[in-house]
Amino acid sequence: MIRHIRGRVLSVGPTSAVIEVAGFGVEVRMSAPQTLSVDTEASLATHLAVKQDGMELYGFADSSDRDFFELILTVSGVGPKTALSVLRRSAREALEGAIGTRDLNYLTKIVGLGKKSAEKMLVELADKVGPRAHDNADGEVFDTLVALGYTEREARTALQAIPEGIAGKDARLKAALSAHA
Repeated sequence: MIRHIRGRVLSVGPTSAVIEVAGFGVEVRMSAPQTLSVDTEASLATHLAVKQDGMELYGFADSSDRDFFELILTVSGVGPKTALSVLRRSAREALEGAIGTRDLNYLTKIVGLGKKSAEKMLVELADKVGPRAHDNADGEVFDTLVALGYTEREARTALQAIPEGIAGKDARLKAALSAHA
């Protein structure tokens, strides 16, 4: 199992990056490949998924994100692409909080999971994640954006565009509005 990769970034696409390792260009699927820059050094925690039609390498900024991705994979019926999609739509900390507090509304509205998938995730992961503080600022920002005329998809996209480190409902709403303008 490949658990870590380090090398020079050769290219960055919308869902993956190519990292040069020992002369090979290795494609690594990521939730946020745009955080990497071409011709810079990248160091990623990885998960190797072996499937019937080949292998895919998934990369994460740190081992905590990788471990959470692997936890999501334990949910029956959830594969690597779905797990990566979930991480693409929300930060790990927010997902852990929503799962720990069994916030079905967050998983269906913000993350965009279907109700059955979200319920299954809550049932299978809530005890593993444990209770955590959950700031529902994104839920309120999402509702406000929809009330302002955004579609649910546009509201999710605006939430994803909020830079890390911005906290509080008002600050996150302002960032979402300016990111989508």
